[in-house]
Amino acid sequence: MAPSAAAVTGHETILLAEDDASVRLAASTMLSRHGYAVLVAEDGPQALELWAKHRGDVRVLLTDVIMPTMSGKELAQALLAARPTTRVVYMSGYTADIIGHDGVLGGELRFLAKPFTLDELALTVRSALDASG
Repeated sequence: MAPSAAAVTGHETILLAEDDASVRLAASTMLSRHGYAVLVAEDGPQALELWAKHRGDVRVLLTDVIMPTMSGKELAQALLAARPTTRVVYMSGYTADIIGHDGVLGGELRFLAKPFTLDELALTVRSALDASG
């Protein structure tokens, strides 16, 4: 039986890259309330700057798929090249089927369709953190 989102807590560091201010605020607030340290970036280049300062701490990248300047996939590839153990959770207003079919993302992925509930966010991030391999 999966835990309820209310029971999901953590202490790990999450790097959040999201260009929509309202989604960024909601996600960072929820994750902080569940005990996570959240580094917040409004785009890929800003996320890379934060990564450079905190790369040893970041356990999960939570990123929008479609962002100006740098896509979530490009951002994830850069972080994974430097630290392959980093977990990645993608989020988008497009469905996973459309994004996967169009080749935006490939392979196995953790995906949150927007709009998502706070419960879905908490459980998906915890699942990414707890996954092996």
